[in-house]
Amino acid sequence: MRIVLLGAPGAGKGTQAEALAAYWKIVHISTGDLFRYHRDHGTALGIMANEFMAQGQLVPDGVTQAMVEERIGQADAGNGFVLDGFPRTLPQGQALAAMLQARHEKLDAALYIEVPESVLMDRLVGRRICPECKANYHVAFHPPRVAGVCDQCGAVLVQRDDDLPQTVQTRLAVYKEQTAPLIAFYQGVGLLRTINGNQSPSEVTLAAVAALGGTHD
Repeated sequence: MRIVLLGAPGAGKGTQAEALAAYWKIVHISTGDLFRYHRDHGTALGIMANEFMAQGQLVPDGVTQAMVEERIGQADAGNGFVLDGFPRTLPQGQALAAMLQARHEKLDAALYIEVPESVLMDRLVGRRICPECKANYHVAFHPPRVAGVCDQCGAVLVQRDDDLPQTVQTRLAVYKEQTAPLIAFYQGVGLLRTINGNQSPSEVTLAAVAALGGTHD
């Protein structure tokens, strides 16, 4: 099973990627994890990516695509994968199709987790993180026992710059602009599966498994 996950920031792609990888017994490939791996291991691709990130620039598609291509070529991805964070744009979607075609493989589905923008705003703006132990909280859905204080280590919780209201609005606008053509692309080739992401994580997983043709006992 080879799956691409689509969804806005805050849609829960990472959570669902892990659940689907466990269900289908395939690997979860996150572009965030790939960037960290290549950076920490000082690979040629990691050095190239760091040069752009250090200047506040986006990592070029070619570098990201090379990381993904190398990863899906590894032995543990032979049985399939869930791609989380790639593709983000139409050119990346076309590049992935070319990669798989060259390997005589194909994508089984592009799963789109659809969540209303107002819900995404609530999810993202309410997130808090511990700067010391990195524990995650949410002011409404997963609050600490004492407001603003980490349950684990007692540090004062912070809101990431990425989760400030103005930044979230920009992130969502960029996502819509970049990803709308990708959704249309997968719809056009009959691979798009859309599910309601405005449910509990377990309900979203059940819907995702069903949309992909699986069953739950």
